[in-house]
Amino acid sequence: MVIHVVAPNETVYGIALSYGVPLSQVVADNELSNTARLVVGQTLVIRFPKQVHTVRAGETLTGIARRYGLSLRQIYRRNPILQGEPVIYPGQTLVLSYREEGSLGNLSVNGYAYPFIDLDLLRRTLPYLTYLTPFTYGFTPTGALVDLDDSVLIQMATEGGVAPLMHLSTLTEEGGFSNALAHIALTDQEVQNTLIQNIRQNLDQKGYRGLDVDFEYVLPEDAGAYAAFIRRLSDTLNPLGYPVITALAPKTSATQRGLLYEGHDFRGIGAASNEVLLMTYEWGYTYGPPMAVAPLPNVRQVVEYALTEIPARKIWLGIPNYGYDWPLPFVQGQTKAQSISPQLAISRAWKYHAEIQYSERSQAPWYRYIDETGIEHEVWFEDARSIQAKLALIPEYGLLGAGYWNLMRPFPQNWRVLDAEYTIRTA
Repeated sequence: MVIHVVAPNETVYGIALSYGVPLSQVVADNELSNTARLVVGQTLVIRFPKQVHTVRAGETLTGIARRYGLSLRQIYRRNPILQGEPVIYPGQTLVLSYREEGSLGNLSVNGYAYPFIDLDLLRRTLPYLTYLTPFTYGFTPTGALVDLDDSVLIQMATEGGVAPLMHLSTLTEEGGFSNALAHIALTDQEVQNTLIQNIRQNLDQKGYRGLDVDFEYVLPEDAGAYAAFIRRLSDTLNPLGYPVITALAPKTSATQRGLLYEGHDFRGIGAASNEVLLMTYEWGYTYGPPMAVAPLPNVRQVVEYALTEIPARKIWLGIPNYGYDWPLPFVQGQTKAQSISPQLAISRAWKYHAEIQYSERSQAPWYRYIDETGIEHEVWFEDARSIQAKLALIPEYGLLGAGYWNLMRPFPQNWRVLDAEYTIRTA
C-alpha cells in the first residue's frame, strides 16, 4: 500500500498509470465520484493486487470465496466495488489478495452507529468490523431502559459476521449526559437492581453479544460507586457470556481535574471491566479553538497514562471519523464549528480552491479558505495519513483494537488503510 499525496496538476489517470494499477481500482478504493476533482494535498490509497480472479459464467461469490479459502468478508474488503453485496458478473476481475497485507498484526474493530445510519453505507462498512454498537440505550430514574430502534442494525451485523454490542449511556432526550441520572443509578440500590435486570433481559432478547457502558461527567464523589457498578455488571453478565466494556475520558493523570475526568477512576474501572475504550478525540471540538480533533501527541499521552493503570490487552483506542470547520476569527464563547465528514472536507477544499496542509506535530490535515461572504475558515479533519498514524499506536503499545466514533459518515481511505495493514479479527 502507498498513501499518495496529490501534487499540483495531477490526475487520477496519471496517478494510476504511475503506479501501474487500474484506474477503476483507484476510483473504487477511494470512492471518487468524479475523477477530475482532485485537491492538492488530498490523499489517495493505492493498493497493489497480488492474486486476482476473473469471474466465469455461473460462478457465485460464495463459490469463489470457498474455492480460494476466503470468507465473504475478506472478498468484500478486497473489492470495495462490490459495496458489500454478492452481485458479480462474467468477466469481472476480483482481487483475492494484495501485496504486504496484514503485515502489522491482528486487531479488533468496533464502530458506533445511530439507528438512522444510511444502510448502504453500513453494508459497505460491516466487513471491516469485529463489533457494531448501536447508539444508545438510555434509562429512566426508575431503572427502565429507554428503548432503541436497533433491530435492523442487529440483523445486518449478525448476517455480516459482526457481533452487536448493546450501548448504555446517561444521554438524555435533550442530548446531554446527565450526572444526576448517573448518581441515581450508582447510589440507589433498588434502581440499580432494576436497571441491571433490564439490561440482562435486553441482551438476551435482542441477541446482543456484550455491553458497552458510557457514563460521562460522573460526579467526582461517585467515582468509587461507578467502578463498583461496573464490577457488579461484570459479575452478573460475564458468567452469561457477556463482556462489559466501559468508555473512559481522555485522562492523562490520576489527579486530573475537571468534571469530565474526575468521575472516571482508570484503575478501578479497568479492573472491573473486561475491556475499556479510551475516548481519544475532541481536543478540537465545536466550541473550542481550531485544532486537530485527535492530535497524536495528546492521544499518545492518554494511552501512556492508561497503561499505568490498565493492561494493554484490555484497551480500545478511540478514533474519530469526522472533522470541524471553524469560522474565523475564533472568539471564545461565540464561535461554533461545524462538524463535517472527511469526504466533505475534501469537497469543500475543492470548492474554495484550498490546498490541504499537513501538521507533522498533530499528524492531521488542515486548510483555510474564504467563503462567498468573505469569512475565513479553518478546517481540521482526518485522512489516510492521520489514520495510519493513529492505528500504528495499537501494535506499538499492544492494544486490543480501534473503536470508531462514528460510522455515520463515509471515509473510504480509512478502511483501505485498515485492511491493507492489519488482519481484522472476527468475534
